[in-house]
Amino acid sequence: MDPMILALLLFVAMYVLLLIFSEHRWIIAPAAAVLFLILGILPTDKVAGAINWNVLMMLAGTMATVELFIQSNMPARMAEKLLQKVPNVQWAVVALSLFSGLISAFVDNVATVLMVAPVGLAVAKKLQTNPVPVIIAIAVSSNLQGAATLVGDTTSILLAGAVDMSFNDFFWFHGKPGIAWAVEVGALLTVPVLLWLFRHEKEKVHGEVSAQVKDYVPTWLMLGTVLLLIIASQFENRPALTNGLICCGVAVIGLVYELIRQKNGRLVLDTLKAVDYKTLVLLAGLFLVIKGIEEAGVIAAIAELFVKLGGGSVLLTYIIIVAASVAISAFIDNIPYVATMLPVVLAISEKIGLDTPYLFAFGLLIGATLGGNITPVGASANIAGIGILQKEGYKVSTGDFIRIGIPFTFIAAASGALVIWLVWA
Repeated sequence: MDPMILALLLFVAMYVLLLIFSEHRWIIAPAAAVLFLILGILPTDKVAGAINWNVLMMLAGTMATVELFIQSNMPARMAEKLLQKVPNVQWAVVALSLFSGLISAFVDNVATVLMVAPVGLAVAKKLQTNPVPVIIAIAVSSNLQGAATLVGDTTSILLAGAVDMSFNDFFWFHGKPGIAWAVEVGALLTVPVLLWLFRHEKEKVHGEVSAQVKDYVPTWLMLGTVLLLIIASQFENRPALTNGLICCGVAVIGLVYELIRQKNGRLVLDTLKAVDYKTLVLLAGLFLVIKGIEEAGVIAAIAELFVKLGGGSVLLTYIIIVAASVAISAFIDNIPYVATMLPVVLAISEKIGLDTPYLFAFGLLIGATLGGNITPVGASANIAGIGILQKEGYKVSTGDFIRIGIPFTFIAAASGALVIWLVWA
């Protein structure tokens, strides 16, 4: 059998299993990766480079810091403060989602979910409501805002490198509004969507504040992580593991601090146990599988299809790029997809005769960034959020996720793409 066809069939089978057997995702993805290796689809010498160690380190380090943050009782305190400002559960979810999006514009999506999700859990427990849709709303909001700035997501960094954009260019570029404004329009239009999705959550919120913060150092460590990630993003040609080393380094500082403060290792051990190793294994497996289909030529073949389908129509090509990016990124991690497609859309722009490549490049990013919100395995932030819920004992079905993900994605992607078209066409 053609290696490309075989790789595609295995990839589709893996994702079907991931969607059906949600509790065993951490086993299915690595098993598929092993199969790719056994069949020779993924060369063994590509394994180490296929895994995004920076993301895994950042995830592990932030998980540890977040656990210290939770133990300090600060999330519970923040939840109670939030509940003082909103009239009911419906608006509490909207406020948490917008808060998640704001942070995600400057910090990696996964780190954002790990920071905001504890507050969402605390709010849900305080109000005795189901936390599953709350955490899902936080995750999809973080994915949306990742494209708003240069430092919000890896795909933004790829875009900036391809079309030579600086941090400020995301806001104002060549005398026109940048991609950030399209993202923000999409974010604002998701508020009515969330209000509709949570229309039955009308329980009144009581503004009583009783939680006492045990220690403020974990909070400063969380803020320090955010600040260091923003500072690091300002330096060009920084080491590939910079963000991961920052998150792990801050976590180590927190663990050492707690060891000295309490003079015993119980909290340190509890914190290390709290790291969601299943999520880390799942992501590692996905990285390997995606590298495998890339090596087999599947992603390149999909890219070539865009050129044929678009013909010579700028509007049709733009719609295809956005729509296909949404659909494909629902199942394929958007980082390798965007990295592969950026040179393609630049070439298409030149072939069609556009003066600049920005229309198609921005459309690609809008579609690919938001597409991951459709399924629970479409983005690392979704996987992290679901991992948090599963660790708390909650089951998350694919239906639970797409009930929020599909309308959220449709509104945000359509409005964002429309803004890009009106400004850059």
